[in-house]
Amino acid sequence: MSSDRRHAFGRRGEDLAAAYLERHGWRILERNHRTRAGEIDLIATRRGTLAFCEVKTLVRRRAPPGRGPSDPLECVGPAKRSRVRRLARAWLAQSDAEGGGRRHGAIRLDVIAVLLAPDGTLLRLDHLPSAF
Repeated sequence: MSSDRRHAFGRRGEDLAAAYLERHGWRILERNHRTRAGEIDLIATRRGTLAFCEVKTLVRRRAPPGRGPSDPLECVGPAKRSRVRRLARAWLAQSDAEGGGRRHGAIRLDVIAVLLAPDGTLLRLDHLPSAF
C-alpha cells in the first residue's frame, strides 16, 4: 500500500475516532499534537477527565490473513505505550507551564481501534478507555 493511501486511511480513522468521541460528549482539545518525540493523535476532555488517545487504523485485507496484524489493537505494543506516556507527560508539563494543566481531575491513556474496509467504510471502532 502506498504511503499516500496509508496516510489517507490513517486520517480517515482519526476523523472517525474524533467524531465518535464528540458524539459521546468529549471535546477535542488537540489533534495530531507533534513534538520532537512523536505525535499524540487526539487529546480530549469531558467532565474533568483528560484523555490522550492513540488511534490505530487498519484496513481489512481482501486476501486470507498473511503477515502482520489483523486487529488494530495488535499495533499498540510496549514501545508505542511508552511513547504515548512520554508524550502525555510532555504535553502536561507544557500545559502546566502555560497555566492550563491543573484543571483536569483524571488523566487517562485511551486507545481507539478502527477497522476499515478497503473502500474506507467503517467496519468496527473500539474505544478502550484507560487502555494502559
